[in-house]
Formats: sequence, structure tokens, C-alpha cells
Amino acid sequence: MFLVRRLRHPAAGLASALALVAVAGAACSLRPESQAIDRLKPCTSDEGPTDAYCGTLTVFENREARQGRTIDLKIVVLPALGNDAAPDPLFFLAGGPGQGAAKMARQVRDLFGRIQAHRDIVLVDQRGTGESNGLECRSDDDSLASINESDEAGLERLKTCLAGYEADTRFYTTPIAMDDLDDVRAFLGYETINIYGGSYGTRAALVYLRQHEARVRAVVLDGVAPTDMRLPLYFARDAQRALDRLIADCAADAACAAKHPNLAERARALFARLEAAPPTMRLTHPRTGVAEVVQVKAELVANIVASALYSPLLSSLVPELLARAEADDFQGMLALATAGEGAGENMSAGMQLSVICAEDAPRVTEADIERESAGTIFARHLLASRLKACEFWPKGTVPASYYEPVRSSVPVLVLSGDLDPVTPPSWGEAVSGHLPNARHITAPATGHGVVGTGCGLRMVAAFIDQASTEAVDTSCLASMTRPPFFLGPAGPDPASGGKPTP
Repeated sequence: MFLVRRLRHPAAGLASALALVAVAGAACSLRPESQAIDRLKPCTSDEGPTDAYCGTLTVFENREARQGRTIDLKIVVLPALGNDAAPDPLFFLAGGPGQGAAKMARQVRDLFGRIQAHRDIVLVDQRGTGESNGLECRSDDDSLASINESDEAGLERLKTCLAGYEADTRFYTTPIAMDDLDDVRAFLGYETINIYGGSYGTRAALVYLRQHEARVRAVVLDGVAPTDMRLPLYFARDAQRALDRLIADCAADAACAAKHPNLAERARALFARLEAAPPTMRLTHPRTGVAEVVQVKAELVANIVASALYSPLLSSLVPELLARAEADDFQGMLALATAGEGAGENMSAGMQLSVICAEDAPRVTEADIERESAGTIFARHLLASRLKACEFWPKGTVPASYYEPVRSSVPVLVLSGDLDPVTPPSWGEAVSGHLPNARHITAPATGHGVVGTGCGLRMVAAFIDQASTEAVDTSCLASMTRPPFFLGPAGPDPASGGKPTP
């Protein structure tokens, strides 16, 4: 996985409270002037939430030629629950790149209940994701070997998948997909829309804003990955920043500092040892219970640690797990590696490569890689296989202007997590500088995805309601703190005084 992580949904309990209202009101909540009620049908349980509407829109794979292969774009509309529904919906753009938005309808419904009270929420599987001719490439191997797959095996698997696709992967870039999205808007009869983009979805939102600005009322960019980011060039650098912050916070916490002194030096020594002589040992798969012989390479541990840094709660385990790894106990690391397995079921590796290989990799040089990964424990481990795949992946094209900053007077709320290991606040600051009606807010003690916190969700709901950054109350940020560190199997030290993030 690259930029995407499973959405947290603290408002999950809201769904059951609204379910009866949704069932009773769904048929009338899509406004009569909207074509959506005629173009879609109630979802079946295997299509999405049964209180939502589902359908497809057919577009040409080659939009310019307007002939040949077509793609049925999967659409799910979560209808507004109130009788005072606003005419402009919220379009949810998923991350990755490679995540299908429509496949996330249940999670989005739970998370965005405050917004659905007054607005339809529209989710579209972007071309190449989910059920929109998804370019998936998952391994059927349910073993530790699949977690520890070598670069060579992974590349061979991608070549096999590429040969089997009924797709010209050159036509799965972001600009083309955002023209698809505007076709969906018109198909559903919406004059203007609001957009929430998370992670890669922020890039998609910015591209849509540039190409179809007149159709946009307001935009939320959460964890900004702009068009000039050159994915995944800065991953090692930004993950190291997040790890350094974690180690510094551990050192500032009396209990964590006592249990794990000199953690920075020890972590570097651990990775140096794994690079030089990766140990081979018998480990048990945390989910299946099957024991296997595994070589624990630095690449495996680097990816596990980087993934954990997405979430402050998961990263609270990292100091303890690094200490155990020093003693060649990697069982906890493997448990952490499988914590987000479900998210991989909604990830199209082929679409991810179609985006990165066309939009990012051509602007990454060997000198860039050496410079940006130098001095990090992650080295090249977080990007090497992706860039190698671009050597054979068919590449689309984007105009030179694609990399220029997006400029617009549309209201934009830009959110960054202060501890984000992949889209840190510097990216949000750079993008907001070119948007005169933007406000950039950095949430303390927050990783990848500010809307996953209660504070972030309240700010997003207020902004979408008013389409004004002045309506956003940031007072809740003051109470956000990093979760306490786990110091053993029993969890955090009760005397540490740490409090969960609100």
C-alpha cells in the first residue's frame, strides 16, 4: 500500500441511529430537480448500503478518441437525510492511488453522518479502481511469504496482472479520471458540488478544481499530495521525520524514556544489522496461526514501521516492538504488519502504477532518490519496487502545466496531521499558498487523515455547511495529544498521564 490507509470512523454509532430515518426518507431526499433519482436504483446489500442508491455511467476508456473500449463507472449516492437538503452534494475522493470510493460507502456513511444530514454524498469508483474496471493485482498467497514478498516476485506478479488486464493502462491517469467525475456530476443533475479529498484524493480534487472550477462550491484537502509531489520520492524523508518525532516524544515521556533509552541510536543499529545480516527464523502468522521459516529483512521492518506511523495509536507500539526486534523477537512486528490487511482488498495496484508511472516517476532521477533517502533508516525500501515497476508499465501522458500550482478563489480547507509520515504539513502549506481563499490547519498529535479525529470531523462539517473557512472553530485542537506509549503487553503506563486524542 502507498498513500492509503483504512478510514477510521469514530462516528460509527451514528449509523444505526440514522438508519430508520434513511430508509424512510431515502426516496424523497434526492431532490426532484436532480436526475439521480431516475438514473440510479436502491442498492442491494452486495452493491452498497441498502439505504443508498447505486448505478453506473459508461464512459470511453479513450476519452479523446471516443471510440473503442468503455468503462462502467460504479456510483453510490448516500442520500441526504433531512427535508432541507442542500442542492450541492459532497463528492468523496478516495486515496491510494488505487482505492475505490464507492466500495467505501458504508465507512463514509458512518464517518460523514453530520454532512449527510443535509447533503447527498456521492462516491465513484475512479476508473481502474473498485468496480470501475478495477486493475487489481493481489496475491492469492495467504502466508507469511506474501507479507515478505521479494521485489523480484512482486514484479513478476505485476507483469502477469498487466498481461491479463482488459485495459490500456495509459488511460488511467488523474486528469482523465476527473473528466469522468464531471460526467458523473452532470449525469446525476448536480449544478455544483463540494469535494472532500483525502491523501491521493487531494491530488484528484485539485485536478478537478483546475479543470472544472465553475462546478465547485468548496473543497476539503486532507493530507495533501499535490501534482508536483513526485510520488513516492519523499516517502523515506517524511517517514523519518515522523519517526524522529515519535522518538523525541518517547524521550520526553518519563516512563517511555526509562523503558527505551537511546531509542534513536538503537533503531539505527537494528536496521544496520538487518541490512548486513537478516536473520532467518520460525515465526507464526498472526492471523492463520501457521508457523513458517522467514528471513526478516530490513525492507520488511521498514515498511511495517512506516505503515504504523500513519496512526498515532498504532505508532505507540513502535518503541516496544523495536526493542523486541533487537532481541530477534519479530512476532509483534508481524502482528502489526497484518493489522491493516482488510484495506488491501480495496486497492488496485495497477491503477496506482498507472498514476505514479505517468505522473510522478518520469520526474524522479537516481540522484533525487539518493538525496531524499540519505540519512534515513528507511533508505530506498519504501520506493524501490514501485519505481522498478515503472520500467515496464505502459505510461500515459499529462501536459507540462499539470505540475504547476493550482490557483483558484474557491473556498478550500486544507488539513494536515502534524505527525503524518507521508503528507506532512509542508505540502499543505505549499498548496494553500496559491489558493487565496484557503485556510491551512495543522492538527497536533494526528497522523494521516485529520477527518478521522472527532475534532477534524467537526471542522470539516462546519466548513462544508458554510463554504467558509471563517466558520471553522479550531478550539478543539488544543486538547489533541499523542496516545500514551505501550510499554509492555499490558499497554500504556496508567501513571503516564497520556490521554487519547479527541
